[in-house]
Amino acid sequence: MRQIKKILCAVDFSDYSPRVAEYARLMAEKFDAEITVVYIAPSLNQYVGFHVPPSSIENFVGEIVSGAESTMDHFIEKNFKGLTVSGRVGTGYAAEEILQAALDDSADLIIIGTHGRKGIDRILFGSVAEKVVKGSLCPVLTVRPGDE
Repeated sequence: MRQIKKILCAVDFSDYSPRVAEYARLMAEKFDAEITVVYIAPSLNQYVGFHVPPSSIENFVGEIVSGAESTMDHFIEKNFKGLTVSGRVGTGYAAEEILQAALDDSADLIIIGTHGRKGIDRILFGSVAEKVVKGSLCPVLTVRPGDE
């Protein structure tokens, strides 16, 4: 059986993210693993053609990333005290960036939440978790929303 020494924990900073972090924490404690927490801000490059100056889009994305970095520090401090943890904030298409981060970090396990979207929401927004599961070279633990 493979060893789990590096865990990639993908979060979106929703109210549900601490539950995803809880699973990452449990696994890290069990296997004495290090955690990389990843948040991917949406890329707004697709809006360049909508009469919005590219510099405005870049500034907006910069503000999102700056705010996410601050949120990341707080999130790690609150959810992972006493563990070896690093945080990474990026931009782009979430599934692609999460998969790339897992490769870059040689992750042994990805932990990601699902939103349980159905119907038209699923068609419109797709499933980041599903794309990660299908594209990952390492095991993926998905955490569903719900009551404890």
